[in-house]
Amino acid sequence: NERTDQEVDFRQLRQRRTDIDTELTSLKARRSNLPAAMLGLREKLCTALDLSANQLPFAGELLQVRDDERDWEGAIERLMHNFALSLLVPDEHYGAVASWVDQTRLQGRLVYYRVRQSSTSRQEAKHPQALSRKLEIKTDSPLYGWLENELGQRFNHICCTDMTEFRRQERAITHAGQIKTGGLRHEKDDRHAIDDRTRFVLGWSNENKIRALDQQRAQLEQSIQVLADRISELDDEFKRLAERLGDLGRLEMFDDFQRVNWSESAHAIAELEGEYQTLQEQSDILKTLRGQLDLLEQASREQEEQLDGLQARRHTAAEQIRRDSDDRETAEGELAALDEANRAPVFERLEALRDEVLEARAVNLKSIDARQREFREWLTARIDNLDKQIRRLNDRIIQSMADFCNTWSQETREVDRNVEAAGEYRAMLERLQGDDLPRFEKRFKELLNENAIREVANFQSQLNREREQIRERIEIINRSLHEIDYERGRYIRLLAENAQDADIREFQQNLRACTEDSVTGSADAQYSEQKFMQVRAIIERFRGREGTAELDRRWTRKVTDVRNWFAFSASERWREDDSEHEHYADSGGKSGGQKEKLAYTVLAASLAYQFGLEWGEKRSRSFRFVVIDEAFGRGSDESARYGLELFGRLNLQLLIVTPMQKIHIIEPFVASVGFVHNPEGRQSLLRNLTIEEYRAEKAAKAARDLVTPIAAS
Repeated sequence: NERTDQEVDFRQLRQRRTDIDTELTSLKARRSNLPAAMLGLREKLCTALDLSANQLPFAGELLQVRDDERDWEGAIERLMHNFALSLLVPDEHYGAVASWVDQTRLQGRLVYYRVRQSSTSRQEAKHPQALSRKLEIKTDSPLYGWLENELGQRFNHICCTDMTEFRRQERAITHAGQIKTGGLRHEKDDRHAIDDRTRFVLGWSNENKIRALDQQRAQLEQSIQVLADRISELDDEFKRLAERLGDLGRLEMFDDFQRVNWSESAHAIAELEGEYQTLQEQSDILKTLRGQLDLLEQASREQEEQLDGLQARRHTAAEQIRRDSDDRETAEGELAALDEANRAPVFERLEALRDEVLEARAVNLKSIDARQREFREWLTARIDNLDKQIRRLNDRIIQSMADFCNTWSQETREVDRNVEAAGEYRAMLERLQGDDLPRFEKRFKELLNENAIREVANFQSQLNREREQIRERIEIINRSLHEIDYERGRYIRLLAENAQDADIREFQQNLRACTEDSVTGSADAQYSEQKFMQVRAIIERFRGREGTAELDRRWTRKVTDVRNWFAFSASERWREDDSEHEHYADSGGKSGGQKEKLAYTVLAASLAYQFGLEWGEKRSRSFRFVVIDEAFGRGSDESARYGLELFGRLNLQLLIVTPMQKIHIIEPFVASVGFVHNPEGRQSLLRNLTIEEYRAEKAAKAARDLVTPIAAS
């Protein structure tokens, strides 16, 4: 009975280990924590409907507990276990999925949700300890909005660390996994340990679950081994008892003790053997005869051994004679097959090589095989050495061909790089020698200096002009900035410094190298060739080299855009001594108001440059129109007032477009709360017009301007 019980437990543990092995195999092939059975069910569904698994995700694949909330992971897993195993079906696949589920015997349980994409509903503010705040939704999922809504509505339980708070909340959960819903229903399911990671289903990384299953499997292995040892002990005990029972059964065959009294028979045998030994020792004749018999038997054995040896030698000699005869016949046949005309020179060559290799060592029937093997090994080594020399020579020839082809890729694009193509290379050599190209080197240098390098110099000059133009424009803008009080007693100055980018610096150096010393007119052939290679390297990269065309295009756009040659920054300086108060490489670390103020300052100066305005000069009849979107209204009052004052000083007509298609027409002004002031001092309310109203008013004004002079005349 005990063995049967142990066997049942053993089978159950082995089945559990098999299940864990299956689950581990499935987990290692994916990232999800979901059970393999649920994934298999989804795979059948996707195969039948020709869909991918990404189109029908489980909720658990898109949710995970945040790293900083891991101490709540067990309780959250217990609450959301069933929801995590639910399939999320987008609305466009709902009909097909519902039909397939209804027509198919699933052999399991499946819960799925119909996900309708709609505008995100406005959610109430979440409690700081709300369970949904401790969850993370996969950001690249198209179901992100639906899941965020669902979590906020269904899982807004408050995570309570003490029972007082738990009793106060209507929906709550504790670390131990007690769940309170609706203020009345309470549940705590302790059928499994709350920290049993083998049952966790949330998250898109299953490393922790695999580690937990590995530990559980190791524990199962130990338990299985303990049960196996106990079953083995029981089997040994059972066998021992069975043998004892068999012995007792066999004893039942004997009804008389004398039938099993072996000691009495053994005693009688010992007495008879002793009597026989005594008779042998007391008889001299018997002893003499036994000695003679031993000598004769020894001599007979020696004679038989000698006879066996002679027969073996005779058999070996006969076998050797047969083999030698066969070898002789084979050799004579091979000799007869040789051509008579080639026999003599071949034998002479072999004779010379034999003396060189064998060094006059004796060759007879016994040593001929060894000598032949030595000669063959020497000959094979020599052939291999010659083959290696040929291969090395072949490699050098091919490498030379490759170097030539790489240097002159255009001229050799149809020529193979192998020894068989040597004729084509010879033909090119003959053609080059026949063309006598060195005679044209002088003309090549003239064209290089007069055309190529001159064009490169023009290109370089154009880039330098653009660079100087940028510096001039920055200087004009700086003159405008100097007139603007950024802060009391301080102004802003834009700085354009040379960029430290490695690509741009290298490009500038290469461009200078192409034109350096070009005015000397050097007739040095090496100089001309060097300049040609420098120009060609730049042109080829502009054109796009094979294999790096996209990288070269990006590089070309980068180095030929002169704006990239500068690193722009702003310096806030004191008017009194022109010393620097603060340097702005960017707006990082500044408040929102500071960023807006800096932006408005640079914008106003740029507009002054764009319209060609001078500070303090009035141009009442000029129309300067600037449009700003609704972001202008989101800034602080102080920064907005500062920006409006700058635009007012420039006599700009400002149009601010709001998201409600409202247009605020702001005449030249200095801003005040609720009113705007024009230069003549009249006040007018800020007018809000729709686009249609604005157009109608402008049309009516144009008609009045046209009709009034006619009526007056």
